Amino acid sequence: MRALLLFFSLVVAQTALAQDAKLVAEGKKDGKVVIYGSMETDIFEGIQQSFEKKTGIKVDYWRAAGATVLERASTERRANKVGYDLVLNNAGPMEILLAEGALAKYDSPLAKNFAPELIHPQLGPSYRTSIVGIVYNKSIISADKAPKSLDDLLRPEYRGKLAFPDPQRGAVAIMWPMSLYKLLGKDRADKYLRDLAATKPVIVEGVLPAVERVTTGETPVAITYLKYVVGFGQKGVPLDYVRQDRMLGHGHAIAMSSRAARPNAAKAFLDYFYSDESLRVMAKFGEFVTRKGIYPPLPDSDKIQVVEMDEPDANTMAEKRKEYRKIFFQ
Repeated sequence: MRALLLFFSLVVAQTALAQDAKLVAEGKKDGKVVIYGSMETDIFEGIQQSFEKKTGIKVDYWRAAGATVLERASTERRANKVGYDLVLNNAGPMEILLAEGALAKYDSPLAKNFAPELIHPQLGPSYRTSIVGIVYNKSIISADKAPKSLDDLLRPEYRGKLAFPDPQRGAVAIMWPMSLYKLLGKDRADKYLRDLAATKPVIVEGVLPAVERVTTGETPVAITYLKYVVGFGQKGVPLDYVRQDRMLGHGHAIAMSSRAARPNAAKAFLDYFYSDESLRVMAKFGEFVTRKGIYPPLPDSDKIQVVEMDEPDANTMAEKRKEYRKIFFQ
C-alpha cells in the first residue's frame, strides 16, 4: 500500500511539473507579461529577475501608488484599451476593479499553500499584509525612553515630534485613523485622534515621507509601515518599532485582467509569485507575507497580531477627509 501511494504521489508530482512546463512554454509564446502594481520597484525587481531567469518570460512592470494604479486600470478598461495582464494592489482597490469586471479568476495550484481564510473566492490569496505602527530613530531615542504604546505619543515630550501621514491624501492615511476603534473602542479612538491632533504632529504626504523624516532625524517618531525598519535598516539607518500585541494592517492581492492579452504568461507569473521563493524575496525586504513560517528579518515579527483595517468606499473616504481636516487642520 505504501509503495502504491508513493507511486501515485510521483505521478501527481510529475503531472504538475509537466503542466507547469507546458504553461511556461505557452507563456513564452505570449512574449511577455505586463503588470501594473503598487509594490515598491526594488522589491519587485528581485521577483522579476528570478522569474525571467527561470522561465525566459519577460516582465514589464509599471509601478505607482495604489490609487493611481486603480485609476489607470479602470480608465483603460472603460476605454477598451487594456494594456495590463496582471494587477497587484491593496485589497480595497482590487475589490473595486473586481466589481467593475476588470479582473478574472485564476485558481493557481500554489494557492493551496495559504490558509483557507486568506483565499478570496475571486482574487485568490491575500499574499502579504502591510502593518502600520510606531517607528522611531534609535540614534535619537533610546529603547528605554521610546514610546511603549499609542497613548505614549500624547506625552508632552512628543509634541511636534511625530511624523503623521496626511489623512486628506493617501488611502492608508485615512484607513489607519478610521480603524483605530478596532484597537481602542469607538469612544476612546475618537478622543485619541483629537488628543493626538492637539500635540501638533508634523503632517506629511504619506507613510514613506513619514519614515523619511525619521531617517533624517527631522522627527524622531512616525506612524508608518513597519517594513521600513528593515528596508532602511539595510541601508544603515538605525530604526526600530514599538512592540504592540495588536496592530492595524491591510491585505494585498494580485489578479489577472479579464482582458489579458497574454493570459498564459500571466498565469505562469502568478504561479511563481505565490511560490515560497518569491515570498522569501518579499520578506527579505521587510514585507509581512502570509505564508506560515516565512517572516521578515524583524525582531518579534512572528508575535504581531494583525487587525485588518476597514477599506472605505468613495463616499466614506470623502466624509473622513472632511472629518480629519477639522481635527488636524483647524
